[in-house]
Amino acid sequence: MRLPVNQTALAAPWRAAPDTARGSTPVAGAWAHILPPAAGVFRVRPLPYEATASYLKRLAGIYRLTLSQLLDGCGITLNGHGTPPTAELALSPAAAHHITILGRIPMAHLTHALPWLPHPGSPGPGPTAHWKPLDALHRPVAACTLCTRRHSQGTTGAAWVHRPWHQLVCPRHHQAAPDPRLDIPVHTKTVPELVTAHHSHRRLLRHPRGKSAWMTARAITTRWYDQQQHLTERWHHRLNQLSVLNMHLDRVGNASAVLLARDLVIYPETVILARALAALPRYRTQRPSEALTAIGHRLGLSRFAPTTSDALATYLTHTRR
Repeated sequence: MRLPVNQTALAAPWRAAPDTARGSTPVAGAWAHILPPAAGVFRVRPLPYEATASYLKRLAGIYRLTLSQLLDGCGITLNGHGTPPTAELALSPAAAHHITILGRIPMAHLTHALPWLPHPGSPGPGPTAHWKPLDALHRPVAACTLCTRRHSQGTTGAAWVHRPWHQLVCPRHHQAAPDPRLDIPVHTKTVPELVTAHHSHRRLLRHPRGKSAWMTARAITTRWYDQQQHLTERWHHRLNQLSVLNMHLDRVGNASAVLLARDLVIYPETVILARALAALPRYRTQRPSEALTAIGHRLGLSRFAPTTSDALATYLTHTRR
């Protein structure tokens, strides 16, 4: 299938590159009138869990085009305005098909990698793209810059991913993005226990109750962190380690490093607690006090005597069945 010929250069971009001396913004020229081939020149692989808008921006960058120029060149009508991470692009099936041809990625692979493709409530049958605003809960986070460069022909290190919790840390490059308000990842090399937690979390997913145990554990440790309970000294030390290596944590609007790095700071203990909760007998066969003692030991707390109103004590006593 041949993509719609729409006057935008998608072939041989390096042989007819724009004048980069004028800046990074693409400029028009003879190169902009080369007819596009049936498929793109480059095979551009998506990052796992990448935002659709992020992938398209990387694809455009490889051809030295803006996102709107790329879509126009593919015959895709762009509606609305937006940018990651506060908005996502919803593609119609026809538009997604055009992108698979240009990126030289099979549709099955692309839909597997891009969780928002196809987007719920995608536009109609024509090749269209529509910006959709995202609430804070569903916004993507900055991807590992080195992984991104490897997937982008070295043209950019910026990408956004809707990463699941077990992908919080890139163990290979020691980067993480705990909050969508961070434009660049957090470097974690000075905190090796984060990589250990990453591998432990992946093993947890094999447990039939792993996912639910993780969600419960995260709710508990988040409350401990916010209320400065039990692990405050350890978490304060870890936060300082991350802050020293990542000065940008204190330069993000009104948000503080205490909040921006929270999910990363509590991550090792959250995984430990989740594994402990998943390992509890399905039916209550031990008293809550015994379970608390065992969990405290796994967390490395020699003195662990939470009150009855504590989040973990409440879960073991009243919530868990």
